[in-house]
Amino acid sequence: MLYQVSELALKCNVSKDTVRYYAKIGLLRPQRDSNNGYQYFTDQDVRYLEFIKRAKYLGYTLKEIKHIFDESQKGSSPCPLVRDLIQERIESNKKQLIQLVELQQHMETALTKWRKMPDGVPDGNSICKLIESIDSP
Repeated sequence: MLYQVSELALKCNVSKDTVRYYAKIGLLRPQRDSNNGYQYFTDQDVRYLEFIKRAKYLGYTLKEIKHIFDESQKGSSPCPLVRDLIQERIESNKKQLIQLVELQQHMETALTKWRKMPDGVPDGNSICKLIESIDSP
């Protein structure tokens, strides 16, 4: 079966712009009608789009998804790549979470301190006494 952009978007619950963008970057490979220039997508594109949605849900980037597709189309198993990429992402996320918790603690400490301080007025030497009251890292 062939689908136009709007039909594929509706079938896969994505926007038409998403379908067009994925086609533009080569994740989907529509056929072109030489008479009117319309793009037509196949059931294979439906499977690819559903795969892309699942992979994005797991945190893979479009560049990584393209790499996974390329490995698969070479006839190689993309599974080792998929595992390696998600392991890297897990480690990166852990670091970001630690940094976010630290930032949250700094912010809460600052707010507690600032609640006890009066509002300052810039005097030429000061921009905001609240921020300036915090020790530099």
